[in-house]
Amino acid sequence: MSSLSTDGPRAVAAPALSDEVADALAARVPVVALESTIIAHGLPRPRNLQVARELEQIVRDAGAVPATVAVLDGVPRVGLDKDQVERVAQDPSLRKLGFRDLAPALAAGASGATTVSGTAFLAARAGIRVFGTGGLGGVHRGWTEVQDESADLSLLARTRITVVCAGVKSILDVPATLQRLETLGIGVLGYGTDRFPGFYLTDSGEPVDWTVRAPDEVAAVMAAQDALGGHESALIVANPVAAEHQLDPELHDRVLAQALAAADREGVTGQAITPFLLAYLTEHTGGASLEANLAAVRGNVALAGAIAASWAERSR
Repeated sequence: MSSLSTDGPRAVAAPALSDEVADALAARVPVVALESTIIAHGLPRPRNLQVARELEQIVRDAGAVPATVAVLDGVPRVGLDKDQVERVAQDPSLRKLGFRDLAPALAAGASGATTVSGTAFLAARAGIRVFGTGGLGGVHRGWTEVQDESADLSLLARTRITVVCAGVKSILDVPATLQRLETLGIGVLGYGTDRFPGFYLTDSGEPVDWTVRAPDEVAAVMAAQDALGGHESALIVANPVAAEHQLDPELHDRVLAQALAAADREGVTGQAITPFLLAYLTEHTGGASLEANLAAVRGNVALAGAIAASWAERSR
């Protein structure tokens, strides 16, 4: 647990941009935000560092500049250099920072990897419009008893950023999450599909109302958001993992049911439930769920780069 400084405020007023990201934004070159939690907490070492570098290269291959986001020594950083990426991947003491954790982390001079909510906030604050990630958080199963809902949703309801993701994690209550997205006024587009993806699965079983089929169509919706005005909500681009890379649906359903039963049996609740279920899936699918996760992230990051390029072209 980090203690807060009593020597007066030390918080940085705005995110510190890497030179590459600052130059790209000034020149209206496409930029894609990337979260750091997947590096620090989502993958085993040393593979996490390999994946971090791979995702940044995928963004570059799409013609955009990667901006990995983290907080290091109390400074929110948008765009990390080689040494900083290595630190995020190798330092076991890094905390997990959602939006609500940012102010205490800055005041305490702490370091941490940013979740979807933390990343989206800092990226939008820096002027980045497109963010590529794996899956969103959402409404947890059994919400009527535990009222557990990810902070991602409320943050995205008031943050103008386009998030490319593979839907929400399938361990969640997907229909309830879609209902909350509607209630909060967060737009959802299915990319090349009229079905909402299920993170590890191409199809969660739920429909989406709007389908787009090209990056410039997404950019057109983004422009329409700005033209309409209203509250500064996000836009979700739900990009399904390719069918050949998804987790076998029967295996997914069987192991998830076992994981939920194990969590109930062992009394796992609150913030511990998501990492417990994800770890259970990884172990009991022989790592297949992790590979499906990575396939989804790669596809999302590539699409985010293409959307950022279309948005930059439209904004020039």
